[in-house]
Amino acid sequence: MTPVYVSAGGGWPKSKGTAYYKVSQWWVEAAKHYTSNGSIDPNATTGIFNSSFYGEYGITDRVTAIAYFPFFSRTYRNEQVSGTTGMVTSPGEAVNSIGDTDIALKYGISKPGSKFAFAGTLLFGLPLGKNDGGSDGSLQTGDGEFNQMLRFDLSRSFSIGKINAYGNIYAGFNNRTKNFSDEFRTGGEVGASFLKNKLWTILRVDAVESLQNGLTSAEGSSGTTIFANNTEFVSYTYEVAYYATEKLGVSASYSGAFSARLILAAPSYSVGVFLDLK
Repeated sequence: MTPVYVSAGGGWPKSKGTAYYKVSQWWVEAAKHYTSNGSIDPNATTGIFNSSFYGEYGITDRVTAIAYFPFFSRTYRNEQVSGTTGMVTSPGEAVNSIGDTDIALKYGISKPGSKFAFAGTLLFGLPLGKNDGGSDGSLQTGDGEFNQMLRFDLSRSFSIGKINAYGNIYAGFNNRTKNFSDEFRTGGEVGASFLKNKLWTILRVDAVESLQNGLTSAEGSSGTTIFANNTEFVSYTYEVAYYATEKLGVSASYSGAFSARLILAAPSYSVGVFLDLK
């Protein structure tokens, strides 16, 4: 559906001087999209690929700096060929650039070591991507607007026998500029570890609801992009992470949607390598 938005370990800020870094590839390709009423229509096969860096660093035991930077983003649309004549009716196009970038600070509201971890995050979305690529301006690696999101996470760790686990819920408000509609975001996740904490499995649910208070239609508002205005969805993500060593690991995820509006109708995937400097 969409790239995973920045979140630093639920309600737990990083300890001072510790860090988490990840380089990953995220992609989605679709020949269908969700319309404004939630039905599904066909479109020319369209895709986007993001190669990104994600990092968290503990400035203090309560303050964590966060960054998400898609250093290479490619969006494309395949050529369309007539089924009767075999002629190309619309040529294929592609745009390469960097993508929209997130920077954030997370503050631990609860004291370190509390039974429940409660934290607030202030995020700034920087419009570094291209929002008007291609012959019709609909090939995008960003939405062109500067947004600010305030998010709160509530988390708790627990155990089930010998299995270590955690749960997290969050809610946030995303203020958007350039006449884009503001958004309410909410969701949660549960995770459990196996093989002496080497293997983690995670189930995540995220929801985005547009307040429908913007004026712009946004390029690609037909849903053949992930950057349209008034996009809405309820998505699920399955993720696994494996620590090959105490600090180095690999991860993979699969995301789909229970329902959506104005977005590509296809699952998204990601794979990555991470370094966990505890």
